[in-house]
Amino acid sequence: MPDSQKNNPQDNNPLHGVKLADLLEQLVNELGWQALAEQIDINCFKSNPSIKSSLKFLRRTPWARDKVERLYLQHIGAAVPNRKTASTSKRPRQPAVLQQQIWGKTSSEPANKDHDS
Repeated sequence: MPDSQKNNPQDNNPLHGVKLADLLEQLVNELGWQALAEQIDINCFKSNPSIKSSLKFLRRTPWARDKVERLYLQHIGAAVPNRKTASTSKRPRQPAVLQQQIWGKTSSEPANKDHDS
């Protein structure tokens, strides 16, 4: 089968081929910074917003980029993937047992604010 006829996993991805800069510029042109800040509560949209500073923040902050991409998908009328199935770059939370080994406390012990003991 020729390569052009194979199913590409990106065929059903509406974000495939869309640059983050283009996506953000379209949202800003159609919604404006104020409406964008109301829908996505992040400072780069509220305080002296610019495309350049927002792109820098969004490229370094996966959760914020995810929110902007979801808003873009809703705006263009595309299907928004389920958050549970979407990949995230957050580190998994350490199990309580491992936290107890690291900090030497159990969950039933009260947190001691004085470290002079």
